[in-house]
Amino acid sequence: MKSRILPSNECLLRVCRFLFHRAPCLVELGPGWCLVGRSLLRSSSGPAPHRAGHRQCAPCSPLSPAPRLPACLTARRVCSQAWKILAVTAVRRRTGPAARSSTAGWRRPRGSSTESQRWGRTETGSRLVPGLEKPTRGRQAGTPSPRTQVASVPGEDEYAEDSSDEEDIRNTVGNVPLAWYEDFPHVGYDLDGRRIYKPLRTQDELDQFLDKMDNPDYWRTVQDRTTGHDVRLTDEQVALVQRLQRGQFGDVSFDPYEPSVDFFSGDLMIHPVTNRPADKRSFIPSLVEKEKVSRMVHAIKMGWIQPRRPRDPTPSFYDLWAQEDPNAVLGRHKMHVPAPKLALPGHAESYNPPPEYLPSEEERLAWDQQEPEERKLSFLPRQFSSLRAVPAYGRFIQERFERCLDLYLCPRQRKMRVNVDPEDLIPKLPRPRDLQPFPTCQALVYRGHSDLVRCLSVSPGGQWLASGSDDGSVRLWEAATARCVRTVPVGGVVRSVAWNPQPAICLVAVAVEDTVLLLNPTVGDRLAVSSTDQLLSAYTPPAEPAAQPAQWLEASEEERRGGLRLRVCHGKPVTQVTWHGRGDYLAVVLATTGHTQVLIHQLSRRRSQSPFRRSHGQVQRVAFHPVRPFLLVASQRSVRLYHLLRQELTKKLLPNCKWVSSLAVHPAGDNVICGSYDSKLVWFDLDLSTKPYRVLRHHKKALRAVAFHPRYPLFASGSDDGSVIVCHGMVYNDLLQNPLLVPVKVLKGHALTRDLGVLDVAFHPTQPWVFSAGADGTVRLFS
Repeated sequence: MKSRILPSNECLLRVCRFLFHRAPCLVELGPGWCLVGRSLLRSSSGPAPHRAGHRQCAPCSPLSPAPRLPACLTARRVCSQAWKILAVTAVRRRTGPAARSSTAGWRRPRGSSTESQRWGRTETGSRLVPGLEKPTRGRQAGTPSPRTQVASVPGEDEYAEDSSDEEDIRNTVGNVPLAWYEDFPHVGYDLDGRRIYKPLRTQDELDQFLDKMDNPDYWRTVQDRTTGHDVRLTDEQVALVQRLQRGQFGDVSFDPYEPSVDFFSGDLMIHPVTNRPADKRSFIPSLVEKEKVSRMVHAIKMGWIQPRRPRDPTPSFYDLWAQEDPNAVLGRHKMHVPAPKLALPGHAESYNPPPEYLPSEEERLAWDQQEPEERKLSFLPRQFSSLRAVPAYGRFIQERFERCLDLYLCPRQRKMRVNVDPEDLIPKLPRPRDLQPFPTCQALVYRGHSDLVRCLSVSPGGQWLASGSDDGSVRLWEAATARCVRTVPVGGVVRSVAWNPQPAICLVAVAVEDTVLLLNPTVGDRLAVSSTDQLLSAYTPPAEPAAQPAQWLEASEEERRGGLRLRVCHGKPVTQVTWHGRGDYLAVVLATTGHTQVLIHQLSRRRSQSPFRRSHGQVQRVAFHPVRPFLLVASQRSVRLYHLLRQELTKKLLPNCKWVSSLAVHPAGDNVICGSYDSKLVWFDLDLSTKPYRVLRHHKKALRAVAFHPRYPLFASGSDDGSVIVCHGMVYNDLLQNPLLVPVKVLKGHALTRDLGVLDVAFHPTQPWVFSAGADGTVRLFS
């Protein structure tokens, strides 16, 4: 009977609700009930309804008259009450307790009788009608509820506690996939351990549409998958979702553009940033490593990890000269480069070669003098009458061994050939004809010395030339005519000659054995000769002479007639003498050890001093700086630059040669050149570095002398190979531009004597001429 009544009434109610939303009208629900607007009223045929706002409980007996409901109820309340009306109507039509108890889908509250059925509430908060369970909320049909309320007292208002709020239900299954509960009626358990049953979802599209139209919070309602219930989002949650959809941060108070605070500052702090004690794991053995080691030991015991197999001591041999197999491993390699094969023998290797392959006697001598790398053939072809007469080849084992070394040690790789013009690799240097003037040929030869000429010096005006020789004499020449004006015997080997650079002073310093002789050559301007004698005679000796490393002696009358004016005795052999630019100071180098190798003499006060307290090696040459108060001291391995006023070391130049033999300073004072016995000429730029700017290896033997031209950008070097090489050395005022060094001419003319060639060179002060002193006893002028 229920199956025939409930569906029709339910469909009637749903149609009435749908028509109410589409076109509000008076809809007849059944005998005595109608739906007017949003109110459910009793029709005129039944009893009059109660006043609005009052309601009365229905009698407990099923035969009691139909309950009367208030007139003003919301549409949602009408729907709920309609289910109750249909349920009560169905109960009245049934007769007897058996029929009521056999109805499917009806439930009876625990502890209540048939006559005293009351409204109950499930775990989820949905109300149950006696005999009918609402299908949209609560437990499944037929499942008993442990929290069903006890029947209320008759006369109590059943709607006083009516509320749409539901109890707090939380699923405590944890992080468990909900797919596990698909075949069960529940979705989890609450805090008390009771099952949370799945709600019955019987709404179709029509119900969803009606719910969407009735419920103003439908747009903010979501379904909780853990409980299956609908959850209404709060305003804060809705705002959070909207911020996340716009790509903003969830926290409203978070400012992503606030200035960052640098926690670690760049200032040095006294205290550390953190004073946290060291972790316990820093001094306790690691358990993880212990476990790894134990696993490896266990694997070794079980045989899972095998030790390295012993190598096979049997040697393996390869045929180095066999043709390589293209199918081999190396042959299949894409970048494999096979070893070069030996060239096939030709006619020269024959035991009876043609006559044109047999060398002549001159070719044999030339072959013997060549280096092994320069020879075209490593052997000389020979002719034999028969193959039996050919002896064993003496270099067979050596050549085979060298071949094995080449195959074993020489790496081979493919290199991409770079298309570079070899002429582009040569630095672009100006042509020598564009760098003129410079000396190009021999102009004069000064003959007169009977032994090798060791030194020479040119007067400041360039008119006179002084030369010293091992024959014990100093000769004065007229530079333009090669005429010997005067010969001064000094009684010993002349090691060095230096003309005073001041034109007003006519004085020549000559180093002979352990003495420095100051000569007045009495040539040239007579006024300069007389003024020099007056300058020397004006000296007044002090009352108490101080102790000095050298002794100044006046020349005798006989020596004065020969041109000698002063004698400075040192006690040690003197190897070099040089003047300061002003002409009052004189520096000498002694062939001794210790700090007294260099002495400085003052001519006007006749005083001598040793500027150094200790020695830094054997001193070879000294030179005064032309502009600044510097003294350059060249030892065998280095050149030291001292400041005379501050009395300190300024720079130390490292020529990286063995050993320094000569020294010269550029007239501007910023560049220095050194000659060495290993045939190197080293150019130093004092403003650039203490290492050589350029090393020139133009000579084949040791360099004996180097010199700068006072006016022209020229410098020259003399060597034991008998040649003088003149180079163009332009120094620019722009510090960003490096000096230009170009060799322009090789001058030859001196004959080698005792394996010695050119011993000294000097430039003319005003002309692009160079003088050279040779071991052949001549002085030559190249212009």
